[in-house]
This record gives sequence, C-alpha cells and structure tokens, in this order.
Amino acid sequence: MTSVEVTRRLQRAQRYTIAARVEWFTPTQWTVDRVAGAISGVVPADEASAVAAALIAAHPRAPLDPQDDGPPVLANPAALVAALDGYRTVELLEPDGPLDVPGLALPDLSAVARMLDLTAPELEWCADPGGWLRHSSKPLRHYRVRRIPKPAGGVRVIEAPKPRLAEAQHRVLRRVLDPAGAHPAARGFRPGGSVLAYASPHVGASSVVRLDLRDCFSTVTVSRVRDVFRRMGYPAPVARVLADLCTVATPGDELRGLDPWQAAVLRSRHLPQGAPSSPALVNLVLRRLDSRLTGLAQSQGARYTRYGDDLAFSKPRDPSLIAGVVPKIVAAEGFSVNSTKTRVMRAGSRQELAGVVVNARAQVPRAEYDALRALLHNAARFGAESQNRDGHSDFRAHVYGRIAWVGQGNESRRERLLTMAARVRW
Repeated sequence: MTSVEVTRRLQRAQRYTIAARVEWFTPTQWTVDRVAGAISGVVPADEASAVAAALIAAHPRAPLDPQDDGPPVLANPAALVAALDGYRTVELLEPDGPLDVPGLALPDLSAVARMLDLTAPELEWCADPGGWLRHSSKPLRHYRVRRIPKPAGGVRVIEAPKPRLAEAQHRVLRRVLDPAGAHPAARGFRPGGSVLAYASPHVGASSVVRLDLRDCFSTVTVSRVRDVFRRMGYPAPVARVLADLCTVATPGDELRGLDPWQAAVLRSRHLPQGAPSSPALVNLVLRRLDSRLTGLAQSQGARYTRYGDDLAFSKPRDPSLIAGVVPKIVAAEGFSVNSTKTRVMRAGSRQELAGVVVNARAQVPRAEYDALRALLHNAARFGAESQNRDGHSDFRAHVYGRIAWVGQGNESRRERLLTMAARVRW
C-alpha cells in the first residue's frame, strides 16, 4: 500500500488566536519555548514548538519592541497572522487499503457512504460541511431542538437528530466508536457501563469529592471530534466527514433568550446533546483528562470514576486538594468545572453520586423506593391510570423503567417492586 504525503496549513481561527496570544511579547519573551507555551491548546502539544519556530523565523522581531529613543513599536497583528501562512504540517495518508483502526476500516469517503448506505450527495447533505442547513427553514434541518429547565436554573438545550441522520449516527457509534473503547475510569455510555458501575467503587469511603463539568457536550468543538477520528487512524477526509456527521451549529432562531455564553458556545459547531453518537465521543475526547485525573487520584491514594460530566473521587488523603487541583487540570484540557456543584461529602453525611447513595452500599435513596411502592400500591387498588398524573403514553413501560432504576444495587428491593407491579392491571 502506497502512502500519500499531504501538507496542510493552520486553520484561519488558529492563526488569529496565536497572533492574539503573542502580540504583546517582548524580545526577551520572543523565544521558541515561551511562544510554544503561550500557544499550547491552540495547536496540538507535539506541534507547538514547530509552530513557534516557524513564527519566529518568519517574524524575527518581537511584536512589542522597546525603543531607546521613543515609545515601543507594536507589531501589526495582521503581520503575525501572515507570518503563520507559510507554516505547513506533513501528514501521511493511506487511501488505498485497510487502515490500522480499532473499528471498521474506512480508507475513503466512498467507504463511509457504503457503511451508512448513502450516496455521495446524501452523505454530503447529512454531513452539511458548509453549515448551510443552519440558515434553512426548520423542515429542512437535521435536528429538532427543545429546551429543558435545569433544577438549579437555566435550560438544557436538547438537539435530537431526525431519523435519517440518527440512523447514520447509530452506525458510526456501533462500527467506529464503540470498538475504540473509552478510558477504564469512564463508566457511562459504553458497553457494560452504568450509574452503578460509576458509583460502586466509592462505597463506604471516609470522604467523596464530586465535581461537574460545565456544558460538557456543547463545549466539545468539531475540531476536537475530528482529532478523535484522526487519532483512531482515519485519513483526514474521512475524519472530517465523520466529525461533520456527529456535530451541529445551532440555528440563530433557536438561540434567542439563552444565556449569552451558552448561545455563543452553541453557535459554533459542537456535539449535540441528544445525538446517539455524542456520549461515546465525549468519552473519547475526555480520554486524556481521565488519564490525568486517574494519575492524580493514585497520587492521593484515591479512586476516580466518571459518568458523563460527573467526576467522583473517594478516599483521598486531602479532599480539599482534589477539589482545588481538578478544576485546573480540567481547564488545561479545554473544559471547565461548574464550581457551584462541587461537593466534599464526609462519611457522616449522605454521599450521593448521580442519584445513587454510596454510604453503605450503592443504591438509590430510600425516599424514591418508598414513593414507587406507594404508586404501585395505589395502582393495584385504584387502577394504573389513576397514577399516571404526567400523562405517559406507555405508563407500564415508564413504571418498569423506574423499577429498574430504583432496584439497581438492591435485589430485594427490585423483587418486591416487581411483585407489586405484577398485581397491577395495566
């Protein structure tokens, strides 16, 4: 199989961001090490030094150059952007044969179309690489958007794909993402994962620290999703179309009334909360964060697990250190912690993770169990519809789903609830 060597330049947004970060650098700061440190996160870590060297070679004079006989001379930011135009990275693509990837080999766009059972024009329409559908009327868009109020205030924006795109994303999930595997600390949205698997390692701990990532889905940009597919071994054109299939830029009319920060995040192409492929992609995007937090936990003699955007540590020697250091590591990975949700829970208080109490055993709170028992008791006496106060279209399925949730981690509870449910005339 013949390797194909291609070059690419930095994206326009990357060039402008780099220029903004270094435009006040003085001659003593105008070194490869200092510039590489400043642009970390804008470009991959293994590329930062090369970009810095290229910038300094093309623009030898520091952006802020003090003069002996006058005010300092400030470089034009446009000149810094132009100095980056000549930088190129070299990539090796192998388009003619199978790739060394964990999932299905997809050497080119034709293979992607075949996997999704789409024609080439249909693939482009689903991927919407130019973001054209963002400005189209609602019937033509790929996503239905709704808002769910958050208990603590604000709204959660759910972007659910319509059936055609949802099927394509399901295929990407099954054939590409699931085989890639998440970090062992990720206990949700993966084969065999569950809330119980997330909470159980922390049972009986003297202290549990819980943290929450802010807007975890919407802050995952299309470039980060593309990097996931590239790291899995897919060539750039394939990674680009797979990333486009799994991301969306929210139309402007759906952003009205939102918090300005939330609206700004959603306006850029991001992972939609509501797409079947998004949770698995979050796990893969957060793989390096999981590795770093696992290392932090081990240094403190603690355990670490993650369920979606919920982070949990137990038995650390210094819980306050965990609560203080984790946000800095999270920020270094391009995310942020919602500080209002950080909790340090001691053994004398209720230790709860994702709705599961872990003080003595991993199970849902007693109040939820008692409420469900009361519902089943009344349903058996007065009929199931008398208890369907929220108008569920399939109330039986809803109740059995609650039994599965309340009964996890406690088999005797589950058996009692199932026995009670069997007496109800559905």
